[in-house]
Amino acid sequence: MFVFFLPNLGEGGIQRTAINLADSFVNKGLKVDFVLDRVTGPFVKQIPDGSRMIDLKSPRLRTSVYSLISYLKLEQPNALISYTHYHDEIAILAKRLSGVSTKIAVSTQNTLLGTPRPPIQNLPGFLGITPYYPHTLIKLFYPWADAVLASSGGVAQDVAQISGLPLEQIKVIYNPIVAPKLLERAKEPVDHPWFKTGEPPVILGVGRLTKQKDFETLIQAFYQVRKQQNARLMILGTGLAQARLQSLLHQLGVENDVNLQGFVENPYAYMARAKLFVLSSAWEGFGNVLVEAMAVGTPVISTDCQSGPAEILDHGKYGFLTPVGDYKAMAEAILKVLSGHYKLVDSTWLNQFSIENSAQKYLEALSLT
Repeated sequence: MFVFFLPNLGEGGIQRTAINLADSFVNKGLKVDFVLDRVTGPFVKQIPDGSRMIDLKSPRLRTSVYSLISYLKLEQPNALISYTHYHDEIAILAKRLSGVSTKIAVSTQNTLLGTPRPPIQNLPGFLGITPYYPHTLIKLFYPWADAVLASSGGVAQDVAQISGLPLEQIKVIYNPIVAPKLLERAKEPVDHPWFKTGEPPVILGVGRLTKQKDFETLIQAFYQVRKQQNARLMILGTGLAQARLQSLLHQLGVENDVNLQGFVENPYAYMARAKLFVLSSAWEGFGNVLVEAMAVGTPVISTDCQSGPAEILDHGKYGFLTPVGDYKAMAEAILKVLSGHYKLVDSTWLNQFSIENSAQKYLEALSLT
């Protein structure tokens, strides 16, 4: 049995990564559990048939340790995969306290150096001790993991520097993204007037409305583009920055040409119909949405942020890379793509991001092949 240990199934690349991997494992005849602090989020409806959701009913990290220990003792799964701080550390601790033989894989999905990281919230400290930060916990706990994974080479370097582990001990496994299901869903209809024949080209962004995704830069770039060419901007996602983004749209006078569409269950259909896709993030660990857009044949532009986009785009071969926060450079790149200056990715390059390739590497990393 394989276990995915997550806070919830809310919208996000981590949750989508777990579901894609679970699909592959279930297809191989393996049992899969999603062990969640709380069973919430739009991806609850997308877990593969035959897998289970286990609700720890633990809104506080401190109590989830004890709930996870009970689960591990009862089920004794072959492997548990965790993707988030502080669930990585909780999983490692729960294994040691429960005495089970479950192999624990921790997969870091975001760059950790040079980005703001909060202390543990909603706790009187981690197990009663405060204040701990991710870097300290990584150094303390990661050497006890059975497998330490990273979503990109840049993230692996971060983990090595923080944890003190040798770089060769950290295995880079690109996220599982490309699969027939994605391509099938990309063909589904989109009920939105902007995608009708004869309408201006649509520039698309996808992600949570947060500081990390930096949609302010994308909106500022779009404002520059609109001075020279008729186009529209659509952003899929929800988040705390929505009011701030709406205020910026009003300030720039582009409310009628920008649509904050919110969360959609099938972003691939939107990607397939967009003229180009833009990732404007200040930092990433990988950049799942870039691969998704490339897989459906849409040109892409990305900030050259740490870490992942440059690896995905082969350092600019398959899409323009612009400096983080530079809306003028982003606008120039958008105008170039709209005028036909871009190179689509070939299938051989995309193969490294396939679900089957990633799933096999997870099995190898845990010595379960």
